[in-house]
Amino acid sequence: MTALPPQPDAPLDQLPDVRPGGLHGAALSEAEAPPERGPVRHRSPLPDVLRGLALLGILIVNVQDFAGFQVWTQGGLDRVVQVLTDIFANGRSISLFAMLFGWGAAGLLARQGVGTFLLRHAVLLMLGTVHFIFIWHGDIIANYALLAAALLLTARLTAPTLVLVAGALGAWWLGLGLLEWTAATVSETRLGRFANLQNFTPGMTYPEVLADRAGDFSTNLIGGSIYNGPWLVALFCLGAAAYRTGLLLRPHEHLPLLRRLTVWGWGLGLPLGILLAWLNTRGDYASGLLAIPVRMGGGLALALGYVGILGTLAAQDRLGRWKAFAASGRVAMSNYIAQSLVMTAVYYPYAGAQYGQWGAAAAVGLALVVGLAQLPLSAWVLRRWGMGPLERLVRALVYGGRSGSGEA
Repeated sequence: MTALPPQPDAPLDQLPDVRPGGLHGAALSEAEAPPERGPVRHRSPLPDVLRGLALLGILIVNVQDFAGFQVWTQGGLDRVVQVLTDIFANGRSISLFAMLFGWGAAGLLARQGVGTFLLRHAVLLMLGTVHFIFIWHGDIIANYALLAAALLLTARLTAPTLVLVAGALGAWWLGLGLLEWTAATVSETRLGRFANLQNFTPGMTYPEVLADRAGDFSTNLIGGSIYNGPWLVALFCLGAAAYRTGLLLRPHEHLPLLRRLTVWGWGLGLPLGILLAWLNTRGDYASGLLAIPVRMGGGLALALGYVGILGTLAAQDRLGRWKAFAASGRVAMSNYIAQSLVMTAVYYPYAGAQYGQWGAAAAVGLALVVGLAQLPLSAWVLRRWGMGPLERLVRALVYGGRSGSGEA
């Protein structure tokens, strides 16, 4: 396990939300439902709400990379904002999205077979490649699409077995991170904190930035997939287990589990978030290493806590204003790429040239403005066209001439 830190949070492909037979609370589980070809036409609100909320969270986390500030150098209000980001968003959003990815991919595989599964993820690999090279180096869509192949091995596994596989992979990955941190603490070498930020020079042109990203792509795709692979596949397996049980589509059947997720998720996630915030005030190499497993372990815990709370509200038909996030969740890929376009236009040297000029408070403030503005904009897009532009593109490439309401 190397010292390379995890990539920035990033969303995933649009996930099919399936109600077997189109009936809420149907007796059949998703795995038992008859296959249905073509785009999904029936939705449950909970996955979209979770996805939309996580989309805002990933922008708040990714703004550090866009803006180019170092977390451990923040002070005053900037430090307060960074602490809140670490506790409530850092690692939480990517964990939630990765689980949703596994949930949706498992549904796609069960309903539409290996051929459509592979075609869809080939399309996502293409879109992720374009995003990385032409817009932003923090893309992880391509990594998700590549690692999705591992789910082909889990198609016949039961939910308990998937949880066991996830536990084994996750414990292995976290354990390697802790071992690396232990080795760093006993080493006589004292290194500074790694930032993993881009190395821009003033006045750098778009072709120059483009050339750098194109040269880095293969290393990012292969290296990132190898480094983050065990952890991401573990999260995919947890999502697939949720699909097997109908947790997100029929939360009213799983209230005891949702309450346990709330208690244990927040009980573990909050202390680990506070530890992460403290580690991110320190500029030494060992603290940076320890922050990786703390970020992801605590991120998973609190992500499950979010699922517990929102799942309980959904089961009681009390989502209320949280439903505003559903529209954003339905066009998550279009919103994600739009976020990259807006943020690079503000910060990158070939555009707004604000890179390295903003602290955490101003950058997160901009992220909140952009992310919250996407909620009503997404609702308008859905009313006007029924889906986002990239969702329509994916649907056309995967399903061809087959039409229908809903997303691909």
